[in-house]
Amino acid sequence: MGILDFLSGQFIDVIHWTDNTRDTMVWRFEREGHEIKYGAKLTVREGQAAVFVHEGQLADVFTPGLYMLETNNMPILTSLNHWDHGFRSPFKSEIYFVNTTRFGDLKWGTKNPIMMRDPEFGPTRLRAFGTYAVKVSDPARFLSEIVGTDGEFTMDEISFQIRNIIVQSFSRIIAGSGIPVLDMAANTRDLGKLVATEISKIVAEYGLSIPEFYIENISLPPAVEEALDKRTSAGLAGDLGRFTQYSAAEAMTAAAKNPSGGGGIGAGLGMGMGMAMAQNLASQGPWGAAPASAQHAAAPPPPPPPPVEHIWHIAEQGQTHGPYSKADMGRMAGEQKLTRETHVWTAGQDGWKRAEDVPELAQLFTILPPPPPEA
Repeated sequence: MGILDFLSGQFIDVIHWTDNTRDTMVWRFEREGHEIKYGAKLTVREGQAAVFVHEGQLADVFTPGLYMLETNNMPILTSLNHWDHGFRSPFKSEIYFVNTTRFGDLKWGTKNPIMMRDPEFGPTRLRAFGTYAVKVSDPARFLSEIVGTDGEFTMDEISFQIRNIIVQSFSRIIAGSGIPVLDMAANTRDLGKLVATEISKIVAEYGLSIPEFYIENISLPPAVEEALDKRTSAGLAGDLGRFTQYSAAEAMTAAAKNPSGGGGIGAGLGMGMGMAMAQNLASQGPWGAAPASAQHAAAPPPPPPPPVEHIWHIAEQGQTHGPYSKADMGRMAGEQKLTRETHVWTAGQDGWKRAEDVPELAQLFTILPPPPPEA
């Protein structure tokens, strides 16, 4: 074996990476002097990408497959080294393996409450949390923008920054969405899509993408939730009086469950409240309703509705005229344009009738003065 064969055998001729950590995003292939044998085999597995950095410059990016490191499949690195065809010599380059699989089940959440203006409750605060997944979509950009010269870059080193981006985008979208707080649970899917779209635009500058984003819960402060529970209880009770009875019953139940430490006081309070409730129910009558006499005394009967004024139509010589009010009909009767034999009709009347056959119009002719006496 010649001296050249001996020297060539000292350099790496098989380059690959297997990861068992499940949180490593970038791993640098370590070799003293970074000397790689020309014609060596490079194995890039599914879910990986290999990035060559030569003399501080990003050279080639290899996708999954088996490669022979020669001039015909390293165009950028070849142009940087100015190799002549057939010149077989070792070269020095750094090789970074980038994990391009999804890193899922990552947690996010609002550290501080988000202030927003709710159309029903006014200014309020809420919190939210959920999960997301991140993936390296552009290995070269990710290496140059985030990793740099880190020999082993893990997900923990960038998860804090991504969480800040998520919370900032979520706060801006949720504050400007205009969706009521009570309807947000039914719109978490649409909100998640909006937030994921906004985040993807930002992390794309780092060579990353967000393939999954979920909002698991949106919650109000405990004081607001307690007020909502009371409001719901009042709605179930029906009105303020029944809600008071409901609250008294709850207090009696709580006092009965605490016989020690003031149990006598609690029992006496419960008996007093129970007697007050009984008197209140007795005064209201059965089922909590007030007696009929009290209702009649409290509420006078409503006035009768005003009479409906009819609108009339007149038929003369095969033609209809109108509509006319009753005042118009009286005026025409005075001018003898409306006679007893004139056929009239109004809404609800069964066909045309003579004016004298309609009680409402017949009185127009009875109040007419008799003809003047002869001179």
